[in-house]
Amino acid sequence: QVQLVESGGGLVQAGGSLTLSCAASGRTFSSYAMGWFRQAPGQERERVAAISRSGGSTYYADSVKGRFTISRDHAKNTVYLQMNSLKPEDTAVYYCAARLTITQAVYASYDYWGQGTQVTVSS
Repeated sequence: QVQLVESGGGLVQAGGSLTLSCAASGRTFSSYAMGWFRQAPGQERERVAAISRSGGSTYYADSVKGRFTISRDHAKNTVYLQMNSLKPEDTAVYYCAARLTITQAVYASYDYWGQGTQVTVSS
């Protein structure tokens, strides 16, 4: 089992940048595909980005493509979400997720979740 702890959220003006981090416990970080999701009040949870075990494959929602970048550092057991050109509609609680897998796929569903970190973008 893996435990996930997000950090890096906060308040930023539109057009600004933030980098979210998700630290994973355990020694098998490289066995997990990872993802970032977000949920705004009154809305369904949305998959924002995903990355394969090796980092060789990634996925981005159309709403963030070209602005957000997902990456992972196996030495630090951490996955990142670099968010640039932020918009007020990016305001949400952002969640990190993990899925144990033997493939190099990116996924839409995950088994383990962090507690979330709030991102607020002011106009």
